[in-house]
Amino acid sequence: MDKKTILVFGLALIILSVSFFLLAGGKSSSFPRVCLKDGFCFQVEVVQTPTDRARGLMFRESLGREQGMLFIFSEEREHSFWMKNTLIPLDIIWINSAKEVVFIAEGAQPCLDENCETIVPNAKARYVLEVNAGAAAERGIRIGDRVDF
Repeated sequence: MDKKTILVFGLALIILSVSFFLLAGGKSSSFPRVCLKDGFCFQVEVVQTPTDRARGLMFRESLGREQGMLFIFSEEREHSFWMKNTLIPLDIIWINSAKEVVFIAEGAQPCLDENCETIVPNAKARYVLEVNAGAAAERGIRIGDRVDF
């Protein structure tokens, strides 16, 4: 083999190795955690890009009991949500930049119609946590609670 072929083969091997390493890391059970009252934590998927935030939990058929999705916004404001194409009922928890719960929408219902209700919080938040409906009541989560992540 000539030097050019060896170089291309070597680079391809490095790229494959790095890709495998990154993919293996992404599939591990080590998800970020959001911890609330009494030290209870949800393992969360973190979404930060506009595209990922727009998709959210759309079309998901289930969400584990201790799982959730954490939306991170660049600025604190009244971020509204809706349940368009969301198949599972959710509790939606708004969290300010001081990491305190400022608003909770319990039991938001799926919406498969074109016109879905928009949920508008009455407080500014930088983060929004979506978990299975009933989790907020089950865990006693209230406005003013501290959140750790």
